[in-house]
Amino acid sequence: MKHTVSFLDIEDNWEAEYLKRGLGESAEVKSFKETADIILDKIRDTSILSTFINSRIDKKVIDSLPELKFITTRSTGFDHIDSDYARSKNIVVSNVPTYGENTVAEHTFALILSVARNLRSSYLKAKEGDFLIKGLMGFDLKGKTIGVVGTGHIGLRVIKMAVGFSMKVIAFDPAPNHFLSEVMNFRYVDFDTLLGESDIISLHAPDNKKTHHMINGDNINKIKKGAILINTARGGLVETTALTRALDEKILGGAGLDVLEGEDIILEEKQLLLRKKKDLYHPEKLQQALRNCFLLQRENVVFTPHIGFYSKEALQRILDTTIENITSFSRGNPINTV
Repeated sequence: MKHTVSFLDIEDNWEAEYLKRGLGESAEVKSFKETADIILDKIRDTSILSTFINSRIDKKVIDSLPELKFITTRSTGFDHIDSDYARSKNIVVSNVPTYGENTVAEHTFALILSVARNLRSSYLKAKEGDFLIKGLMGFDLKGKTIGVVGTGHIGLRVIKMAVGFSMKVIAFDPAPNHFLSEVMNFRYVDFDTLLGESDIISLHAPDNKKTHHMINGDNINKIKKGAILINTARGGLVETTALTRALDEKILGGAGLDVLEGEDIILEEKQLLLRKKKDLYHPEKLQQALRNCFLLQRENVVFTPHIGFYSKEALQRILDTTIENITSFSRGNPINTV
């Protein structure tokens, strides 16, 4: 059976060509730069949907695609997909379980070093012709304690790199692997202890009901004074108002962020123009956008636009696994199901 496959959130033409070439004549392939909600009318005949984190595949989208049998996300996280509802409709959901653990871990340390050595402030001063070093003193990583939240594939790579920097490592995970903690020379602690002892807190957890706003107004006062917060996981893990308050009150000395709460509303201009006004101008979304804008103006906040995964090698692995997911499903043997 020849499936109709729709790829959403495709940034570059070469990605579309690569995916089409990988599937060959086994499927009718459509590729779109837009998110699902914008192009529903163009994909109603889709039986296989491949998406990225920008598209929310919720009940409305699923019900609008009567032929849909399989969803494969080009990401490890799948919180942007209502997988429970999909399952109730006998729709299989797959992801890319591993592709960039080292890639994201490297980006994590790029953010850590950028904040620790005041790279943003240094750049802004030098750009204005001010080459005085006053106010730009950083700190060494050696001997500092890093608290890693989540010891999955990415978290473990961060730990390995931290040990290479001669850092002390503590970690929190609801399912601790004590064997690995002994082998890799780190120790598990409870979440409050991690907040209180860490000079650097690095988040590597999914965003779900248990982890949403795990950093919030109720626990920011438990953070060690002057610590740095790094988030390369999901924006929803951190309550933006709490983060802003922690920076205002100097509970946090800085932050390195690759993700933001509500980042799905920060889209390219074309997509914003195509959205319905009632969605674009929803008061809560506007408030979140304003909070993010004020947050990103700070010199002690380094922000990158969700590019932690975005290396040439990692992207190639994502596309190859996506092709494999689709091919395996078409043969009646789905893999990497969530």
